[in-house]
Amino acid sequence: QVQLVESGGGLVQAGDSLRLSCAASGHTFKWYTMGWFRQAPGKEREFVAGITWSGGSTYFADSVKGRFTISRDNAKNTVYLQMSSLVPEDTAVYYCAATRTTYDGGDFNTRRNNYDYWGQGTQVTVSS
Repeated sequence: QVQLVESGGGLVQAGDSLRLSCAASGHTFKWYTMGWFRQAPGKEREFVAGITWSGGSTYFADSVKGRFTISRDNAKNTVYLQMSSLVPEDTAVYYCAATRTTYDGGDFNTRRNNYDYWGQGTQVTVSS
């Protein structure tokens, strides 16, 4: 089992950068594919970025490509989401999640129902 705790959220201005961290407990963290999701008020929780267990492959939603990067440090049991050029539309609660299922029908697993473990979320607010 994996417990996840996000941190690093806050209030920033449009154009700013922010780095989120997700600390995991459990010695099996390194075997999990990790994802970041976000949920804005009144909207569905959506996939933002994902990284395979080795860190060798990363995936991004079209809305954040070129602005966000994802990385992980398996020695520290931590996954990061570096967010740059933030816009008000990025305002949401950001969640990290873990899954043993990397691919879904040949594509990277972006469906929230396929993720087994979730953090409590961290709020990111981008003002214009």
